[in-house]
Amino acid sequence: MRTLALLLTLLILPQTDATDWRSAPREDWRDLFNGRNLDGWVVKLAHHELGDNYADTFRVENGAIRVMYDKYDDFGERFGHLFYNERLSHYVLALEYRFFGEQMQGGPDYARLNSGVMFHSQAPETILKDQDWPISVEAQFLAGKRTTMNVCTPGTEIFMKGEMVKEHCTDATSKIYADDEWVAVEVEVRGAESVRHMIGGEAVLSYEKPTIGGGVANGYDPAVKKDGTALGDGYIGLQAESQPVEFRNIRLLNLSGCMDQASPAYRAYFVHRDDSRCTAR
Repeated sequence: MRTLALLLTLLILPQTDATDWRSAPREDWRDLFNGRNLDGWVVKLAHHELGDNYADTFRVENGAIRVMYDKYDDFGERFGHLFYNERLSHYVLALEYRFFGEQMQGGPDYARLNSGVMFHSQAPETILKDQDWPISVEAQFLAGKRTTMNVCTPGTEIFMKGEMVKEHCTDATSKIYADDEWVAVEVEVRGAESVRHMIGGEAVLSYEKPTIGGGVANGYDPAVKKDGTALGDGYIGLQAESQPVEFRNIRLLNLSGCMDQASPAYRAYFVHRDDSRCTAR
């Protein structure tokens, strides 16, 4: 009877993930943006060379990275991305975003109140001058009475419940946010295994097996787009597609690290072993 009672108690108690990163102390998180300049980041705009921040599209104001078009005459299909300069595989990316102002003249209708963060992206230096979107996966930010933290797949494919997703974009289950509201989001990336889109630590979308394939991306180098290749790592890129938007509090928690429990570098939330990060016992 005592054994049965114990089993029933365990079934009733809420189950927790031993690798839950939400309890990680603040000092384990790394700031990717210093709040002053774009050190550590590189710009790639369609129809421009890598590093050409045409018309100060990406700039730093009031402690935030802002996408601005006040120095443009016309959008000119200058779809842009600001890439962090480190290849990453297992991590949680946290940031806040907010839309403001009016969409730039010449921008596509779908890009109004639309931005996002790309991850598992191809290396910035492999993006061709006239390529529109990097081969990557996107956590899509939307306003205008639409859900946010959706997923889009330029040059990639994902799986849900064992089935390949045929649509380019899939909606999350988030609530609707005001057009000019700051929204705090997280993307939990576990290599080529799984991804969760989260808001305030609560999942609004989950999927598996990010893989190179599919369409939408144009003007890429065919040598880079090797369809069927699992996407286990890549770069992070903040998106600019004609709607003014700003980003702040951009932080990263590495989920890859020392899994030797005797080491002071061990963390319970690590999901990927990298014993090079272990310190002496």
